[in-house]
Amino acid sequence: MIAPMDTTTRQFTIDAEQYEILNRWLRAHNTPQRVVFRCNIVLNYAKGLTQQQVADKLSTTRTTVRLWCSRFADQGPEGLTKIAPGRGRKPTISDTKIDQIVEATLHTTPPGETHWSCRTMAEAQGVSKATIQRIWSARGIKPHLVRTFKLSNDPDFEAKLIDVVGLYLDPPDNAVVLCVDEKSQIQALDRTQPSLPMKTGRAGTMTHDDKRNGTTTLFAALDTITGAVIGQCLPRHRHQEFLTFLKTLDKEHPKDLDLHLIVDNYRTHKHDNVNKWLEKHPRFHLHFIPTSSSWLNLVERWFGKLTDKAIRRGVHTSVKELEQSILDYLTTHNEDPQPFVWTAPIDQILEKVRRGRVKLETLH
Repeated sequence: MIAPMDTTTRQFTIDAEQYEILNRWLRAHNTPQRVVFRCNIVLNYAKGLTQQQVADKLSTTRTTVRLWCSRFADQGPEGLTKIAPGRGRKPTISDTKIDQIVEATLHTTPPGETHWSCRTMAEAQGVSKATIQRIWSARGIKPHLVRTFKLSNDPDFEAKLIDVVGLYLDPPDNAVVLCVDEKSQIQALDRTQPSLPMKTGRAGTMTHDDKRNGTTTLFAALDTITGAVIGQCLPRHRHQEFLTFLKTLDKEHPKDLDLHLIVDNYRTHKHDNVNKWLEKHPRFHLHFIPTSSSWLNLVERWFGKLTDKAIRRGVHTSVKELEQSILDYLTTHNEDPQPFVWTAPIDQILEKVRRGRVKLETLH
């Protein structure tokens, strides 16, 4: 039985640390609503309201207010998060069984398959699919999902990383920094049957199969400061086409500016003819990203937007139509370009890569 609190003398105080904890819980998006409700009870009572006034304000009873104020007075903020013993639905599955299910999910696979599903795990453990789903959800286990990754093995990874990120964070004076790459083998795809338009209550449709009408390669250079992109569609992906694009960049930029190009390690960028041309044009400076590190080249982000906005759902009966769609998107983008701002510090990237390598070495 809960002894009534003395509302006359009001021997009830909250220190600064407790006040900050309660308010932090109120601001947090993941705080359970029952805890939010209890925090409001305590905070309102601490402001000087009577128990009945707090009850009226929060649409509850005086008994409830007295309960949680007493609990807070005895146990502090932690007392508001606990569930009284004996209350609530009794568990139908033991902690040992839950541990067995989690262990099996993380360290085994079903016969002949690569991963567990709710159905196969439920059959193997003799429980319901809903039970498996609740256990997995509570622990953030998602056997049906897999994320891809690739750690660079470039022996000069750190030096190249510092060089490229340095250009993003502190570009040189009297120069333009360009992220340059090629999006090769872009297919001009036509659908085998007409698509149906989107309407209320139904998404647009298109056939799963397609008719291929040729390919093109887009050479693009993203200005890291302005976000503007220079693009050129060429039929192939060789050093000859790369030289053609370099000449285009040479014409598009004032002669008194140096051009720092961030490129990947594709062999066309290192061809002898390309090197000879660069020697004759000393204002061009190529900066190579580490191998297996395309995420370091910001133009890849722009390629993703191009694919999503102009190519993936496009219907193109010829390469000419495809190239026109690409150039239309390029023109629209350059009317109001938005740069991609690099924010990750070098130390943070190196630490993350170091942890990844240690983990791989530990597992293998």
